[in-house]
Amino acid sequence: MTDGPATDEDEPGPAPDRRAETTVVPGPVVPGPVEIPASVTVPAGAAAVPSPALAPAAVPAPPGAEAPTSVPAPAPDPVAARLVPRRWWGWAAVATVVALLACGVPAALLTALVDRDDDRPAAGRASVASDDPATLAARRVGERLTAQLDRQAAALLGGDRAGFLAVADRGVRAELTRRFAALRALRVSVWRAEPEGLPTPVAGRSGQWRQQVTFRYCLVVPDCTPSPVLVATRWREGGDAPLLLAVEESRSARTGARPWEVSELVVAVGARTVVATTPALRGKLPGLLAEAEEAAKVADLYAVPGPPPDRYRVFYAGRAEWRRWYGGGRPKWTAGYAVGVGGGHHEVVLNADALPTAGPGELLRHELTHAASLPDRGHPGRPTWWLVEGLAEYAGADGAPVSRYDGLDEVRRLVTGGWDGRLEALAPADTAPADRVGGSYGVGYLAVRHLVDRYGEQQVLAFFRSVVHDRRPVDEASERVLGERWSTLHDECVGYLRSVAG
Repeated sequence: MTDGPATDEDEPGPAPDRRAETTVVPGPVVPGPVEIPASVTVPAGAAAVPSPALAPAAVPAPPGAEAPTSVPAPAPDPVAARLVPRRWWGWAAVATVVALLACGVPAALLTALVDRDDDRPAAGRASVASDDPATLAARRVGERLTAQLDRQAAALLGGDRAGFLAVADRGVRAELTRRFAALRALRVSVWRAEPEGLPTPVAGRSGQWRQQVTFRYCLVVPDCTPSPVLVATRWREGGDAPLLLAVEESRSARTGARPWEVSELVVAVGARTVVATTPALRGKLPGLLAEAEEAAKVADLYAVPGPPPDRYRVFYAGRAEWRRWYGGGRPKWTAGYAVGVGGGHHEVVLNADALPTAGPGELLRHELTHAASLPDRGHPGRPTWWLVEGLAEYAGADGAPVSRYDGLDEVRRLVTGGWDGRLEALAPADTAPADRVGGSYGVGYLAVRHLVDRYGEQQVLAFFRSVVHDRRPVDEASERVLGERWSTLHDECVGYLRSVAG
């Protein structure tokens, strides 16, 4: 399953290979995430570290004070995600999210301070001088807030927890301690704070200001194109520098709260992947990292247009986290999804309650292939669902013969049931029954498999790029790339899958 923001920036190049690495982050006042290596084995009977209560959307304001406003997040699924038998786990019912933010290219690790009036050229000083008093006051507060955000960014990148907390009021420090530890465990390598417009005064609260801030971040790789996240902050002006009073999780962005905003994390870093989960599930982490590293080798083969992502980012969610991370609200049959977060990156989430007994390998190959093949802005829409999901299913099968595909029974029921035989009408509804979902994924897989058998993987990837990245009509892409009318190829694909399904 994939959701993703929009940008037309190119993906960064691949990072040099490294063996699996881990770093232990010293425990903060509020217990923070710790990285553990893939080689660590949790002793039998060892006590799991309990998950803390999830942090609120914003730190509670002092009595009588207002909390930051935000756009409500999507309502979570009121029913716990179930263990869905077999493969339609919802890997990829692709619910594309269009970005509210464009991703910036890296320029410097920290945002430059806004020039003060007496440092500006004459024209600049004249413009500021012409501002009304309220705008001038907001501009000066904005300069001071920017300086505080810059100090905090430098402290985060330098591993200085005390410096990171120094810009904040006591009431928000516990939440910031958790965020600091999570980001350090994830190997944050770029952190840039960019205020959006001027701050606005909080009505009835003298000296308090609201400020929207876009934070841009990279993990592990220092020269990636950063992913943006928009949050609302509230500050109190006075004394030597403004103090941060509250920071929201990113409910103001449609992709929802990132795991590091709302949860304690334990993290393992490999040559191609970063894998994180909660302390309660830390025993799963070594196996997940090993499976993810193997899946990345397959997904790298399907990078469109290439090169593959610098690191695949994988988050393993318990029941509460599944409902909260990235806004929750996924279809009940979903066991994993890949959400676009900008900068050419997708972050993969696995549902711990819905993984197959055979393990996460096939699911990881499927989802990492989405991360490697899809553009930030997602796919063009439901008519191309069969191609997007079919390619991911094809990668998930990893060269196994068609006869071993375990969704053939569902395909048979679909093609002999109510399906109208049109690939563009294949995408299942969020409320579709399990066999309809499984059949839809299977039909997509068989259609792509037929195209690969006829034209080879590279030609099919070129066709995928033309349709999904370049947004050409499938008829035009077929004639341009495959040299055949799509109406003819469509009927051949459907005939093939009907014959396979019997």
